[in-house]
Amino acid sequence: MPAHTSPPSFRTLPAAPAVPRPGPLAPPPAGPFVRGRTLHLAAAIGGRLPQDAAHYREMARLAEDGGLDFVTLGPVAAGATGLLDAVALLAGVAPATDRIGVVPALAASGAEAADPQAIAPALAALDWVSRGRAGWTVEVPAAPAPRGRGRARPQRPEALWRAAGDTAEAVRRLCGAPGGAPRTAPVTVLDATEPAARRTAARHADLAFVRAARPDDAGRARAEVQGLAAEAGRGPEPLPVLADLAVDLCGGERGPEPGAEIALAADASGGVLFRGGPVDLADLIADWLRQGAVDGFHVRPVEPRRDLERFVNGTAALLQHRGLFRSFHPGSTLREHLGLHRVWTGGAALPPAGDRAGARAGAAS
Repeated sequence: MPAHTSPPSFRTLPAAPAVPRPGPLAPPPAGPFVRGRTLHLAAAIGGRLPQDAAHYREMARLAEDGGLDFVTLGPVAAGATGLLDAVALLAGVAPATDRIGVVPALAASGAEAADPQAIAPALAALDWVSRGRAGWTVEVPAAPAPRGRGRARPQRPEALWRAAGDTAEAVRRLCGAPGGAPRTAPVTVLDATEPAARRTAARHADLAFVRAARPDDAGRARAEVQGLAAEAGRGPEPLPVLADLAVDLCGGERGPEPGAEIALAADASGGVLFRGGPVDLADLIADWLRQGAVDGFHVRPVEPRRDLERFVNGTAALLQHRGLFRSFHPGSTLREHLGLHRVWTGGAALPPAGDRAGARAGAAS
C-alpha cells in the first residue's frame, strides 16, 4: 500500500457556501455531564435513491463543516451494481474534503460477501486518497423479514457474525505494511445490536453501532461490548459505541411543552427512528451522554439534504454551543478524530506508528 507521505495532487473544489448558524441560545441548566468524554457524531450521506457524485461531495462537505467525525455510505444507498461501488464513490468524495472520515459499508459474510483480497486493496486506496481518513462498516446480510405485520425480524446466526469477523481480520492483515512494519489499517465498524454480534465486534471492530430506543438498553449493550473487548485484551482505551438512529427532522420541537417526551420508535428497517426538531434531538443526545449510554450517535437522515442540513446547523451547532461537541477536528486522520490512539492487531495493541511517521518511513524504505 502506498505511503501517506506522497499523496497525489488533487484539484481543490470550491467550498460549499456558508450556511447561517443558530444564534446564541441560553446554556442548559447545570447537570451531571460526564467529564473527560468526547462526543462523537457521524452521518450517512446516502438515501432511498441513488444520486450523482456531486450530491455525495456536497453532503460530505456539509458534514465536515459541522465537525462530524465521519460520513458513511452503503452499497444500496449508492445505487451500487458492484460490491465496491460505495468505495469508489467515497474515493471521489475524499479529495473534496480535508478532515472528515469516509466509511463505506461492505458485505463481509453471506452470499453477497466480497472477497478480502478485493476489499483490502480498495480500502487501502481509499485510505491513501483520503490521507488516513478511511474506514469501513462490516455488513452482515439481514435475516428474511417474517410474514405478517408487527412481527420482529429474526436475529442473524452467530456463524454469520463469526464469518464477518474472519473477513475483517483478513482485511486488517492484508492492509498491513510489508515486512511487518506497523501501519494503521482503515477503521473497522460493526453493528453490535444483536447479542450474537457483540463478541465479534469486541474482537474485530474499532468502533461499534447499536440500535436502541432506550438509553438503558444502549448502555447495557455498550457495557457488554466493552467488557468483552477487555476480556480479549483490548485496552486500555474502551471501544467506542455509537447509537445508530434514523432521523426525520421535519417535525416541530416538543421539548418546551410540560411533560412532553422525546421518544424513539421502530422504523421499517428494524432500526430506531427519531421524529421531531433539531433542538429535541440535541436534548436527547445530551441526555444519553449524561447517562453514559453511548459515546456518540450515527444518524441516518430520512431526507438526506434536508435532515443533514438541519442536523449540522441545528443539532450539532447547539451541542457545540452547550460545550458538548467540539467545533473542529482534533487531527488529520479518522483514528485521531475517534481517539483511537492504539491499533488493535487481533493479538496485541500497538501504538499508531510513532508513531505514524516511523511506520511511513519503514513502509517507504
